[in-house]
Amino acid sequence: MIFVKNKTEIEKMRKAGKFAAELLLYIEPFVKPGVSTQELNDLCHEYTIKHGAKSAPLNYKGFPKAICTSINDVVCHGIPSKNEILKEGDIINIDVTPIVDGYHGDTSKTFIVGGKTKPEIQQLVQDTEKAMWIGIEQVKPGNRVNDISNAIDDFLTPKGYGIVRDLMGHGIGRNFHEDPQIPHFRQNKLLAKLEPGMTFTIEPMVNLGTYEVVVSKKDKWTVRTKDGKWSAQFEHTILVTDKGYEVLTLR
Repeated sequence: MIFVKNKTEIEKMRKAGKFAAELLLYIEPFVKPGVSTQELNDLCHEYTIKHGAKSAPLNYKGFPKAICTSINDVVCHGIPSKNEILKEGDIINIDVTPIVDGYHGDTSKTFIVGGKTKPEIQQLVQDTEKAMWIGIEQVKPGNRVNDISNAIDDFLTPKGYGIVRDLMGHGIGRNFHEDPQIPHFRQNKLLAKLEPGMTFTIEPMVNLGTYEVVVSKKDKWTVRTKDGKWSAQFEHTILVTDKGYEVLTLR
C-alpha cells in the first residue's frame, strides 16, 4: 500500500529531510584518515539527540548502531566499529536516517577519504551520484517507477557497472520502509504510477564489477560485493509534486 502524504505530512517530511541533510553536512569534516567508523557513529548520534531527533537505524530489526558506514567493497549496511579506521584513498558511504516528529528523512553520500583515490574509483563515485540525479529527473506525476529504473540503467550499464538488484529504494514517511520499492536496474514491466504526495528514496548502489552481493553470515547485516570490487552509493528522499519533484534531503 502506497501512503500518499497530505499537506501536514509533507511539511513533516520536509523537516525530517532538512535535518537529515544537515546531519550529513555536520559529519563531513570528520571523514578523514585515522578516524574510526565508531567515532562517526557517535558524533552523528549525539548530534541527532541534541537536536531532539532519533536515529532510525538504531535497534531497527536488531541493527546495533545509529548510522550505516560502508567502506570500499561494502555495498551497504556496514556496522560502525572502533576497529575500523579510515585510510587515505578509501571510500565510505555514510547513510543517515533521523526521525523528526515521527517522520523519517533518509540520505547518504559516498565520501572519498583524504579527497583522492584511484581514477577508476573516483569515476565510480562521480557516475553513481550522476545516476541518482538522472533517476530523480524522471520524477513527475504520470511517470512510473520503471521510468526511474530504466533511466538509471541506461546510463550505468553501458559503462560496464554492476547495478545492485537485491537492494532498492523505498517509500518512506511515518515508516522507515514503505511501498513502493524503487529498483535502479531495468524493468520490463509497468510499476507504480507516480502521483503528488508520494515520498520515496532513490539510492543506486553501483559496483565496479558484478551486481551480485553477499550478506555477512557473522553479523547478518553487512552487504559486500561478491567479487570484492568496490561499490558506491548516493541517496536522496524525494517528494512527487504537482509539476515534478522536490528533493527533501538536498544539502
